[in-house]
Amino acid sequence: MLTDLPNVLTLSRIAAIPLLVLLVALRDPTADLLAAILFTIAGITDWLDGRLARTRRQLSDLGRMLDPIADKLLVGATLMLLVGFHLLPAFGIYPAIVIMLREILVSGLREYLAGIRIGLPVTRLAKWKTAAQMGALGFLLLGDRGAVILGIGGFPATAIGGVLLWLAAILTLITGWDYLTAGLRHINRPGTAG
Repeated sequence: MLTDLPNVLTLSRIAAIPLLVLLVALRDPTADLLAAILFTIAGITDWLDGRLARTRRQLSDLGRMLDPIADKLLVGATLMLLVGFHLLPAFGIYPAIVIMLREILVSGLREYLAGIRIGLPVTRLAKWKTAAQMGALGFLLLGDRGAVILGIGGFPATAIGGVLLWLAAILTLITGWDYLTAGLRHINRPGTAG
């Protein structure tokens, strides 16, 4: 049901994107801090919606469809903002590209496998990848200027975000490869579309 709390939390991630875009576009240290807070709250809802759906037994096909879409929209929009407003550290474009390509690969793979009624479960390593990615994007949105607003001037938020982004990209390559090989095992099997 669309009004179940887990689905409302999932939809809130999508609804947060325009406000996130606006905050980043303002190019103001206070807006940077608010953007990082908003993104962090959205990231927490990613964890919370699944947990609530399981504990409340509110798992639904709608939630299974919306959750990865909301995640990819939030991450994709944030990466585009960071690139577009030149908020990535040196060479940060490369892990950003890896992350975007993996998201597209896994989405396509999941869509194909759903058509032949095979699920692609989320691995523990993929959850670590998501945590590193969300942490990276939160720090990069905060940036060094936003850290000053928190009263922690000199805090290297951008550098920490950059390191976490590279870690996320490495985990992205590993999990992307795992998903690809798992998906390829189902392609061209007797009885599957191909």
